[in-house]
Parts: sequence; C-alpha cells; structure tokens
Amino acid sequence: MPPSLLASALDGIGDGVADRIVVGFNWTAVQCGAAIGLAWSPRGMAGAHTTAETGRYAGRPLAALARLCLTDNPYERSIGLAAANAFWNRPSERLGEGDGLTPWADNPVGRREELARTVIVGRFPGLDVKFPGATVVELDPREGEVAYADAGPVLVAAVSVIVTGSTLVNGTAETIVGGVAGETRITLVGPSVPLCPGLIAGPVRRLAGFVVTEPDAAFSAVMEGAGAKTLKRFGRAVTLTDPQA
Repeated sequence: MPPSLLASALDGIGDGVADRIVVGFNWTAVQCGAAIGLAWSPRGMAGAHTTAETGRYAGRPLAALARLCLTDNPYERSIGLAAANAFWNRPSERLGEGDGLTPWADNPVGRREELARTVIVGRFPGLDVKFPGATVVELDPREGEVAYADAGPVLVAAVSVIVTGSTLVNGTAETIVGGVAGETRITLVGPSVPLCPGLIAGPVRRLAGFVVTEPDAAFSAVMEGAGAKTLKRFGRAVTLTDPQA
C-alpha cells in the first residue's frame, strides 16, 4: 500500500516501547504501558506470513514498529498498525462517543436517499439493520454485494463511503480513498483505525475507532481469539470528526 494515507499517523508517533505483542486469531494487539493498540489479523490472507523477526518484535520503539504498516506483508502490517494505535488510541478530550454510524442507524427512513448512495467497504455485523439499501463492497462478495475489483463506478457515484479498518491491513484503503469523487465523505471505522488528526484530510471526514479501557482483559481476550463483540466489553467506541463535516 502506498504510504501517503498513513504517513501522518506514523510521523506523529512519540516515545514509547512495545512491551508485549500478540497476533491472535482475529485481532493483533500491541501493549505500551497501560495502552493497547488493536488491528485486524489477516488470518489466511494471501501474502501474510511470519518472518525471521517473529518473536523479536516486542521491545522495539512504537515509532519504529509502526513503520511495518508500509511493508508488503499483511502480517507485519497488522503489527505495525496495532503499534500506531497503541500511541494514538488512548483516552482524550478530543474524542467523541459512539461508533460514527449513529446518523444512519437512528434514521434510516429519513436518510433513504443518502443510503441509496452510501457504499460500505468491508462487511460487518448488523450491516443490514444499520444501512438498509446501501451497497456493500467485498473482496469475497456474497449475493447482492459488489466485488472489490468492480467497485470503481459505485465508489465514484457514492455520497458517503464507510470503510472498515481492515482495509488498512489488506492494502486496499489507499485505492478506495483515491477512487471517490471530490465531494464524497469517507468514514474509516473499526478498532484498526488510528485516531490520528492527520488522517482527517481530503475525503476522509471521520475516524471511528476504539479505545481500550481494560488492557489486561483485552490482551487476554485477543490471545484467546476473541472477536469484535467480545472486545467491546473492554473499551469504548469513539470518533474523531472533521469540524467541517
């Protein structure tokens, strides 16, 4: 993935060392003190593989570890993104509460026209209820969904695009952001999303991420293969929004 989308998140990382790392069945976690950063684990994804450094990533500065986001190996990208999130995804007064999807979920009827021009990139639980009528784009599409390879026209025509943070790991996020029209509003959503102000640029108007509030419980859950539903018990969904959005 070209570096421009995550460059600001990487360049702004300050001091801190990765105390411990786990690449779990569903999620990857990097702990730095009381902070934990999460990223989607690319289980079974083509090109994802351990390296000669596996077992020696912990102990490195977060800033150096986060640069693994820019490698071609999704396994290392997941570790790098979790390291970046261990720095950025911490409690802060600049963050709002919620998952960033409330405007659509609370009023699907009133937003019927907008929903018809809303594109969801990456399937997630509750999609049909929260976004009835929206177009879903997937690498492995189900019936009624659009294949990622064929998504160009629907992205160009979209008013709103909701992009799951897994695209930052699988390498498709840069292409998606670069493939929308000038007035399209993009929300990056999920625990993998760095809550970095510098990511809010161009069409990216909102970051909807996750802050872990119970680090030991969250780390143990990741080790045991927990999914997103379980991890919600150990943190809170938060947003960082462009004031002009």
